[in-house]
Amino acid sequence: MAAVKFEYAMARLETIVAELEKGDLPLDDSLKIFEEGIRLSKTCLKMLEDAERKVEILVQEKDGKKRIQAFSPGEDEPERPQ
Repeated sequence: MAAVKFEYAMARLETIVAELEKGDLPLDDSLKIFEEGIRLSKTCLKMLEDAERKVEILVQEKDGKKRIQAFSPGEDEPERPQ
């Protein structure tokens, strides 16, 4: 499969799911787009894994130790005035 952008792949996956949920496609067409969806989901997973590896590299400290931790929204964010 040629290089495809993550956002395009996700949008196409959403379209495939909607088409399959309708249930009005012939079996052959359903199988064809299901196979496309499987390929796209694998492509998206690989892109996400690659992005995760890049983030891990970026957060390494100078001594080479990783300081990866779970992200929690709100942590380390400045307090907003009310």
